[in-house]
Amino acid sequence: MSKVKKIVTLKRISEECGVSTTTVSRVLSGQATQYRIKKETEKIVKKMAKKLNYVPNQLARGLRLKRSFSIGLVLPDIANPFFATIAKNISIEAHKLGYSLLLSDSQDDTKIEINSINYMKNRVVDGFIVCPVGQQFDHFLNFFDQGEKMVIVDRYFPDLNCPSIISDNYKGVIEGIDYFIENGHSRIGFIQGELNNSVNDERIQGYKEALNKHNIPLNDSLIIGDSFGERNGYISTKLLLHRSPRVTAIFASSNLISLGALRAISEEGLKIPDDISLISFDDQPYSDLLNPPMTTIIQQKEEIGKLAFKLLMDQINTKEIIKTQVIVMPTKLIKRKSVKRINEY
Repeated sequence: MSKVKKIVTLKRISEECGVSTTTVSRVLSGQATQYRIKKETEKIVKKMAKKLNYVPNQLARGLRLKRSFSIGLVLPDIANPFFATIAKNISIEAHKLGYSLLLSDSQDDTKIEINSINYMKNRVVDGFIVCPVGQQFDHFLNFFDQGEKMVIVDRYFPDLNCPSIISDNYKGVIEGIDYFIENGHSRIGFIQGELNNSVNDERIQGYKEALNKHNIPLNDSLIIGDSFGERNGYISTKLLLHRSPRVTAIFASSNLISLGALRAISEEGLKIPDDISLISFDDQPYSDLLNPPMTTIIQQKEEIGKLAFKLLMDQINTKEIIKTQVIVMPTKLIKRKSVKRINEY
């Protein structure tokens, strides 16, 4: 007859370590720093919990602390490597503190986004991390004003009093266009994303500023596109390649746009960079494996995911609404071999 396995409790760990159950609870819930618990004590408690194979009773813990130990994560497209990487790193950080995720793919649809948040609220999640679809934010205002804990990622709404994390879209594009111009290009096509969107607006502004800085006249006909998707990249590239005179370089303002651009360039029988140069905002997992490897503007996806979770936990643990806090994450130009040096400029 098998023995019933004895449940390891916080009290048992506290007795083994010679500290209070409150200290053990705070250490194992990730609040050691907040309560100024000594690093050595934190280390001893975690080591003992691991030795005893401690598994937290989430139901009892949740009832005691009035939490569900789950958070809602709403993304516009889980298939997009950018959002998938963010989700993965949020999940990693959540797992460390015993949190689970309710994940929703809003499919670039504001109605689905709103329905997803409502559903998660009814499931009593402790907070939300949302990568919004577009510029509509009234539903975020309502939730945040009701005291819901929320962090917005990849967008910034000036009228929304909510912590946000964005990439430095403006400087990232300037760096990419500067690199084109340094290599002699002046007729540069820009494939934009969703119109009237803060991310797209910042990237367009960067494109215009870079041209102006180098005294290159702006040609509005070379700014084209209407979404961050692959189809837009494909159609827009086809159109740009048939402009006369033809562009010598294309800046794709998202990783999926660049994927569509690659397909269109191949169909036109052109080669990168011999016939057309290409830079993408954000990496694909295979960017450096292409022939030739693609020059990209890298966003700090991993750090964005980790930071988003930390900002949310700060709200949850302090039980306070954190005032507007916009964190701008630096981008970086990774030079590969998709840009050709010419003598045009």
